[in-house]
Amino acid sequence: MTTTSSHSRHPGWQPLEPALSVRQVLTLERVLAGEPEVVAGAGQLDRPVRWVHVAEAADVGVMLTGGEMVLTTGVLLAGDEARQAEYVQSLHRAEAAAVVLGLGRAFPAPPEVMRRAAERCGLPMVVLHRPFPFAELTEEVQSRLVRRKFAAVSLSENVRTALTGLITAGAPLQRLLDEVAQHSGCPVVVTNLAHRVLATAGERPAVDDVLRDWERIARQAGGSEGDGWIRAELGGRGERWGRLLLCGYRGDTATGRLLADRTAEALVLHRMLGGGSAHSWEEQSAQSLLTDLVSGVVPARQLLPRARAAGLPVNRRTFVPLVVPGGDPGQLDRMLRLLGLSGLVAELADGATAVLLSLARDQHAEALTAHFAARLRTESGVPNAVVAAADPRTVWEDVPAGLREARHVADAVADSSAVLELPAVVRLRDVHLRGLVRLLRDDPHVQSFAERELDGLLCGADQELLNVLRTYLATGRNKSRTAQLHHVSRPALYRRLEAIQARLGVDLDDFEQAASVHIALLAHDAQQG
Repeated sequence: MTTTSSHSRHPGWQPLEPALSVRQVLTLERVLAGEPEVVAGAGQLDRPVRWVHVAEAADVGVMLTGGEMVLTTGVLLAGDEARQAEYVQSLHRAEAAAVVLGLGRAFPAPPEVMRRAAERCGLPMVVLHRPFPFAELTEEVQSRLVRRKFAAVSLSENVRTALTGLITAGAPLQRLLDEVAQHSGCPVVVTNLAHRVLATAGERPAVDDVLRDWERIARQAGGSEGDGWIRAELGGRGERWGRLLLCGYRGDTATGRLLADRTAEALVLHRMLGGGSAHSWEEQSAQSLLTDLVSGVVPARQLLPRARAAGLPVNRRTFVPLVVPGGDPGQLDRMLRLLGLSGLVAELADGATAVLLSLARDQHAEALTAHFAARLRTESGVPNAVVAAADPRTVWEDVPAGLREARHVADAVADSSAVLELPAVVRLRDVHLRGLVRLLRDDPHVQSFAERELDGLLCGADQELLNVLRTYLATGRNKSRTAQLHHVSRPALYRRLEAIQARLGVDLDDFEQAASVHIALLAHDAQQG
């Protein structure tokens, strides 16, 4: 999952006010002048008001489309209780927001038939005790609604313009989501169809809160929207492949819906155009998480919600950190699925591929690791392919150290796999001196030692002799094996070894001198990376 970003909100950002509710309309100064009283449906006052409509006819429902606050004097309803009941029922069927009855002209007091009917169907019914010009109410509400509509359209177009510009500039997915988070002021989450989190954006504490409760949120994401949780489907050509979520959007639901739809359109286009990266969003998500684990910049405990949301089992598990030098992430991910193993796969910065296995406590970690490595040699077609492995970890906080250990082992064997018969699984105990030199490669004293010992062979013209020396020492000074690997005769090899000894001023048959040159060469190779 892509690393969440911590940033300030978009300049000038402020959430659009929620849609006017019945309750808010009743608090308007002009409405208060009419002394409003709620006589039915008091529990439904938070219904949004989409429009205000004046209507007297009993079959008013046929004129409505839902969400209207209907104003009436009741002049056509007085004296006919059947019409009064039908009037309320018609509003209910049309999903009106509320009915407001002006008392005095037709009804001196709230009509009981209408009140009971409204209470039964949960329709808010409000009476005005003082004469009140309906035109003032409609003007006030309509002007507020129009302003909101204009602001929503303006926000939508600003977001569309910003995202289109980023896509044109080849920006990565994270940059697009950061822009959306700034406009929306809430966490933004992208998932696949299995509800696994692929990317997030927003202020880090808020995103972490979402990920900690992700199992519940993922279930809610598939149901109805509400309380600021807004979703949009991602897909094209009749096929869905993901979902976008605005988590806890504080503005109007309709505006959030518009914002989510504009973002979804941009993300679909972004993916169709290659997403700014050769990696899929799933691979980018795993790469971000594993890179953060290896680096140790973010504490492991803070990364646990991200790992869980990315679909990695983390409760009562055994974690096996692996690094495959030169491994193909796609091939390794397919191998995990074929073997029925849970884990994350991602390419690291140096070309090696990290694999974090998550095993049940009753599974045999070493046996499964060996099986995975053996399958790699078969599937990759590289008979000497190796898997660098750290010891299994049963505590999540120990995983970063395990990944760094596996990476260190992979570095230590990188230069020797071509000349040594290495086991399929290599651990820290297998790298011996080579591993120690790798750890000390940046020490100035070690660098000076390597240059001093190898001074006679470090010019470019002596690269062939340096390669012969490397093979000779790596094979334990086995002349036959060295000649075979370099495709030369033994007499030719002897001449080259004599030239090497003359250049360096050493006797390679002397164990201590040969060991000193070997350590210097290991340090030189480690420094060259």
